[in-house]
Amino acid sequence: MRQPDFNSIIVLTNNSPLEDFCGLTPTEMHHLLYDSHGDKSPVRLRTEIDNSTFDSVPFFRLTEELLRIILRDKSIKLTPLGALPRRTLHELYSHRLITEDIIEAGVSKLAREIDSVAITTVHVNTLLTGAIKKANGKLTLTKKGLKLLQPEHRRELFNETLVTFTVRFCWGFNDRYPQHPIGQLGWGFTVYLLNRFGERDQTDEFYAKKYLQAFPRLLDFFPERDVGTPTEDFTNCFRLRTFERFLEWFGLIRVGRSHGILERYSYTVSRTDLMNKVFSFE
Repeated sequence: MRQPDFNSIIVLTNNSPLEDFCGLTPTEMHHLLYDSHGDKSPVRLRTEIDNSTFDSVPFFRLTEELLRIILRDKSIKLTPLGALPRRTLHELYSHRLITEDIIEAGVSKLAREIDSVAITTVHVNTLLTGAIKKANGKLTLTKKGLKLLQPEHRRELFNETLVTFTVRFCWGFNDRYPQHPIGQLGWGFTVYLLNRFGERDQTDEFYAKKYLQAFPRLLDFFPERDVGTPTEDFTNCFRLRTFERFLEWFGLIRVGRSHGILERYSYTVSRTDLMNKVFSFE
């Protein structure tokens, strides 16, 4: 009797599309998770991106503005707590690249760095890229930062900013949800889903369900409580980290929000043209 070729079975299994992965194979998902910016990932940065595309990425533009302030002023003197001073905050916010609802509504003012989650994140993320350094209570540019600010290295600066944000910066840094990689784990899978389903508006629940279908154990980090369900808490966390503080900050999605008195908070997402200018899905 002929023995089964287990190696062939394994290869076939690893390269067969799975419904739980919305058509991706286990091999493709492996590359998406563990080499998300590699050549074999099903979601890859395009090798050529024009300047008009970079100009349309709010988080990246805010990063550039921070670097330019440091270049102009030679350094930025931080507060005793290590935060950006008010003058720098106001200059960055004045570009209105990423705004805060509570500030726009007049409920709060931009008095401290923590009043703007986006600016705080840009500060931390740029430190992680190695483009700036903190020493003796000041922020200064590194040799790497000086290089990346040159127009001919803009593509490299964008790449450093995005890779650092998706791989090294902890998305749970800015919220009170569980300190586990909800949303950040398999972030490329969500981008893949938006490429496939994002031509028209879909709800946050639509994407959260498909993401959870691929990574069901993540629900275990949300315990039962008196108000709300684990699935609702998971969806809220996923929406905040993935849509509001990643894809929207990078200009890759268009969000529709509405507040109903007698119905659930409505939240819809569709992809922008920018997504296919930044990523390749071949």
